[in-house]
Amino acid sequence: MKSMKVVVPVLLLAGLGAGALASAAGITPQSMADALHMVLDTDRTVYTKLIVNRLQNEEKVIKASEHWKEDKALVLPAQMFRAGAEMTHDKGATFSYSLLSLWPVNKQNKARTDAEKQGLQYVVDNKGKNFYAEETLGGKKYFTAVYPDYAVVPACVTCHNGHKDSPKKDFKIGDVMGAVVIRLPLDG
Repeated sequence: MKSMKVVVPVLLLAGLGAGALASAAGITPQSMADALHMVLDTDRTVYTKLIVNRLQNEEKVIKASEHWKEDKALVLPAQMFRAGAEMTHDKGATFSYSLLSLWPVNKQNKARTDAEKQGLQYVVDNKGKNFYAEETLGGKKYFTAVYPDYAVVPACVTCHNGHKDSPKKDFKIGDVMGAVVIRLPLDG
């Protein structure tokens, strides 16, 4: 088991595709996606709870805003997530991740592919379950994993319920607000 912990980071640094990585390390694309999701979800939840909710809602020190630069405010959790995804892409990652919703405040966060649409509906209809599929995009095969994204603190629901562009205004703590989509290339 110790050797696998060493092999995975070394292969990631070598720039191998997710399919090659999974094969070389002896892990499935689903296991890899699940591990990536655990890290992404944990980091986002920590930021949401310990930074945004605490500083905005509990201590009322600073607000979070989608116009964070102009307002000299905190970056919204969804914006921080997107910035991380873009930076990961810019660094040459062979996988991608995004935060999508059936009710996106920002229209660029809507599902586009059939797997994304099916996955979003599945995680809303089957609370606590993930959705996995394979899809071909641009002639390349991908493993696509869709994980429910929950309203974890009051800051989540007040932001979405009160936003002028939100198509859904009745979120409650614990509701599935959207999904994290992780896509891994299977073609090495």
